[in-house]
Amino acid sequence: MAPQGAGQGVPHPGQAVQYDDGFAPEIGVGPHPLPWPQDERYDRELLADGDRRNVVDGYRYWTREAIVADLDTRRHDFHVAVENWSHDFNIGSVVRTANAFLAKEIHIVGRRRWNRRGAMVTDRYQHVRHHPDTDALTEWAATEQLPIIGIDNLPGAVPLELTELPRRCVLLFGQEGPGLTEEARKHALMVCSIAQFGSTRSINAGAAAAIAMHAWVQRYADFG
Repeated sequence: MAPQGAGQGVPHPGQAVQYDDGFAPEIGVGPHPLPWPQDERYDRELLADGDRRNVVDGYRYWTREAIVADLDTRRHDFHVAVENWSHDFNIGSVVRTANAFLAKEIHIVGRRRWNRRGAMVTDRYQHVRHHPDTDALTEWAATEQLPIIGIDNLPGAVPLELTELPRRCVLLFGQEGPGLTEEARKHALMVCSIAQFGSTRSINAGAAAAIAMHAWVQRYADFG
């Protein structure tokens, strides 16, 4: 079960400092007041020094391992895969969004190295798996009985807005500009397009990933 107050902005010990001179408040919280909680999930260094990480309030002062373990109890049934052939900066944004929507795993297809800056350290709380090529991703997905759903505005693609995504699936995204490779399209069960109404040919890959993941969340996530 998620920690009480996670993601709800609930006040907590060691509230962040607020400024009256127009400057943004300091991120995170300062040292935890005494007495410290004795729960083993808490990190004693963070309790002493403060927690400035990009985590929701319910996870303040927790160790990284404790956060990952808690997330593992309630991860969603979709995976996110992104092609990485030319160090696309958008991969970090996709990873950050996958964390926000609590994807089961993140899969990097192609180059192992990717620009982590856009992820804002959220990859530390996700399970990230590397596949050298699309064939390797496809073999893994077949073993797990997970259909691959490509997301790209291609001829013959079905509208995401009118399509019910499988509960268990891999959402596969291409790179900014070229989109999904021909190999990726061949292996996908289907390719979904995102409705656009302006003059641009495509939207940012990170934005497209967020829209697709949110479509899954709207259909399957527990909002209770």
